[in-house]
Amino acid sequence: MENQIDLTVDGGRRTLSVDTRTTLLDALRETLGVTSPKKGCDHGQCGACTVLLDGRRVTSCLTFAVAQDGSEVVTADGVHDGDDLHPVQEALVEHDGFQCGYCTPGQVCSAIGMLDEAKAGWPSHVTEDLRAGIELDEEEIRERMSGNLCRCGAYTGIVAALAEVARGETGRGTDEEARA
Repeated sequence: MENQIDLTVDGGRRTLSVDTRTTLLDALRETLGVTSPKKGCDHGQCGACTVLLDGRRVTSCLTFAVAQDGSEVVTADGVHDGDDLHPVQEALVEHDGFQCGYCTPGQVCSAIGMLDEAKAGWPSHVTEDLRAGIELDEEEIRERMSGNLCRCGAYTGIVAALAEVARGETGRGTDEEARA
């Protein structure tokens, strides 16, 4: 059974017809040709397909496209500002936070979502004091990014990059500051 849906993908309005069983990942990659989100495990375990769906990070391989009619999808291709990389992208480059690059688009989207969640005060499993503000130290970053696997093992660079962005030490600051 096919249904027509509308999505805003990386700022552009798109109308497509999808089978009700089509995942958002397959709709993006196979129907719309948006190849930034990667198909890794196809079971929601590796995070390579992570996108921002209405501002929140999701594994697009576990989300039915038909359920997202009217939603905004942002991939790693849509987070930059013109010719300027997003601060997370800049920091990953500066800290060598990728090797083969296959997981990088998912890491970028997950990191942006993670930074926004921390800024909103959402605790993680390792947050010790739920009444205090969230400090994105190495343990917090590792826990919050644990759904995104890097098969090359570039975690040291990824954590260092995200810690830098969390401290606002990149050229453009945090995602929220970049949007202001």
